[in-house]
Amino acid sequence: MLFAATSRASAQASKANIRYNATTRVFRIDTARTSYIMGVNEADQVQNLYWGHRLPNSDEFATAKSMPGAASFDPPITTTPEEYTGWGGMLYVEPSLKVTFPDGNRDLVLKYVSYKIDGDQLSLLMKDISREVYVTLNYRADGEIGILRRSAEVENRTDGPITIEQVSAATWNLPRGTDYRLRYLTGRWAGEWTIQQQPIHPGKTILESRRGTTGAQNNPWFAIDHEGDNDSERGGVWFGALGWSGSWQISIEQDMLQQVRVNGGPNSFDFAYRVAKGGKFQTPEFYAGYSDEGIGGASRLLHRYEIDSILPGAPKPKLRPVLYNSWEATGFDVNEAGQMALAEKAASIGVERFVMDDGWFGQRKDDRAGLGDWYVNPQKFPNGLKPLIDKVHSLNMDFGLWVEPEMVNPDSDLYRKHPDWILNFPGRPHTEGRNQLVLNLARPDVRAYVFGFLDKLLTDNQIAFLKWDYNRNWSEPGWPAVPLDEQKDVYVDFTRNLYSILSELRAKHPSVEIESCSGGGSRVDLGIMRLTDEVWPSDNTDAYDRLLIQNGFTYAYSPGVMMAWVTDSPSWANQRALSLEYRFLSSMQGSLGIGANLNKWAPEDFATARKMIAQYKTIRETVQRGELYRLIAPEHGSEQSVTESVARDGHEAVVFAFLHSSNELYPYPRLHLRGLDPDTQYRINVLDGRLASDTPEHASGAYWMDRGIDVDLQGDFRAMTFRLERINGNQ
Repeated sequence: MLFAATSRASAQASKANIRYNATTRVFRIDTARTSYIMGVNEADQVQNLYWGHRLPNSDEFATAKSMPGAASFDPPITTTPEEYTGWGGMLYVEPSLKVTFPDGNRDLVLKYVSYKIDGDQLSLLMKDISREVYVTLNYRADGEIGILRRSAEVENRTDGPITIEQVSAATWNLPRGTDYRLRYLTGRWAGEWTIQQQPIHPGKTILESRRGTTGAQNNPWFAIDHEGDNDSERGGVWFGALGWSGSWQISIEQDMLQQVRVNGGPNSFDFAYRVAKGGKFQTPEFYAGYSDEGIGGASRLLHRYEIDSILPGAPKPKLRPVLYNSWEATGFDVNEAGQMALAEKAASIGVERFVMDDGWFGQRKDDRAGLGDWYVNPQKFPNGLKPLIDKVHSLNMDFGLWVEPEMVNPDSDLYRKHPDWILNFPGRPHTEGRNQLVLNLARPDVRAYVFGFLDKLLTDNQIAFLKWDYNRNWSEPGWPAVPLDEQKDVYVDFTRNLYSILSELRAKHPSVEIESCSGGGSRVDLGIMRLTDEVWPSDNTDAYDRLLIQNGFTYAYSPGVMMAWVTDSPSWANQRALSLEYRFLSSMQGSLGIGANLNKWAPEDFATARKMIAQYKTIRETVQRGELYRLIAPEHGSEQSVTESVARDGHEAVVFAFLHSSNELYPYPRLHLRGLDPDTQYRINVLDGRLASDTPEHASGAYWMDRGIDVDLQGDFRAMTFRLERINGNQ
């Protein structure tokens, strides 16, 4: 047998198996679900041969051969689906790496040198044909889920600096095809997470953020399938997500031979990064996988991977507690007595975490002043935060606090002392957004200041949670304190310092949990999620709008990190009046929070909230950690929206059903559940709402999936939820 099995040759099916055939020079990465196969061709290029459904071990691949050129205009270097290409020679498709040398040379041609296998990781070393520039491609495979985590390291062993002008974490190659469809996510403030789809045609589609951070305009996630595969639970889907919280770019390109390439990494717009002699540049990580269970299956694989491998505490991250946030009740007008009164009301309905929002620090009376001055306001809290924290703890809740560490108001002591600490171009405007400027976190002194005040805040107070906000994008991204050829390093060094602060804080204060918030969902990606426990999808908390927002969010990210608040009605967003039950059920599809002004609630509101929160706690693990099925997606003007979450161990399923409006006496569509064991008996239990009168108390999984369930939903803006529980003795 010519294949030499590497790591854990006798591993179970759930372990990744990486093999190399020295005769054919073929690499094979097999997981329980997928196979990823590459070969080194006659030109010493690393060429993709296959990526898709798991192939039998008996299937062997011949030595890779370069693709034929398409006339003299498109030679093999352009048509061959390489794993990673330098911009050089006659390459006309998107390169993986582009550099400039001190002598002005910009030609880079990478050739395979060697490999290393270490457990579930494969590393391939490549080198330029004449200059001492090396690139290591790293592949780490999840043996059960099948997701590959890829990155690249660029090493400069030349006698001088080089400048990276474009760099991808990975290049993903799909087979030739003419019927591919691309899905991606777009949005804006208060309207994030809109799922888009379009055919892939010859040429290039660019998804990107040029905003300094991830951004709501696009999210760094993609999915590609065949246009004929319209069943959300069937068909092959290739999908991926970039783990980078700075400006980013993903390109989807179909070449002259109808092959599809996907490149992703830091955005090349206004980008340059200087790598000194002997230095290295490590790219972000680009995650990708394949599902043969449609876009629904692709989402579930990503959710499981995020929970098992990405989130802090993985593979068993903590469940999200029921949270109350004071913002909509008090705005900036926070004080000790008022927050204590809110804490008592929150505790009375079963809240587990009390969070005081903006307004507690500096001279913060509105959004025009105080950012950057992170001391407790002595007029609002004359004895510091301890009395409030002690009160919250006495009510059996933990305490959280809002911060916005990367920003500064011009009206602040910090800015008056250090006006040079912001992103800026000398002699040019300092454009304000929300009356604030962006601190240049790439600077070591700014990084030290931000870490220092956060560390002191957490050391001096029993704080369990930080809501880390970020309320504007970049402008004038200058860094005049460093030499000219290093100033564009700001795009990378800012984000790296953000990560290092979060990492160091978590190491020093391991019990503290953190939420990533950015004026809504503008900084959600697999990079920030490695260091934060939850994310804020949108400032729009209108419960009906949230059905569409949350639907889009879950294409890429787990409901377990998706904060969803119950807020007041009518909502500020649309002036739409919705019942408290409807608002709770909408939010219970994610990580439940309450942001309403409890000072205005009637006794019956508290009673409803107590009931709904108690119900949520019984289904929380299934909602946050289960397998999500979109039975009816709230897309394309659908009057209905239905989600089903199935527990990991299969013991229960939870269904949420929503109706916009009844029309012409039509009944609500029959619901056909998914993900149940067809031979197991399940008992149905309505938590809120009504089922049809002929619904049996229990039936087989096959019955609930094939015959289906009829729910009694009529009227406008109605909702219900029910649970199916496996009957004891059925395994």
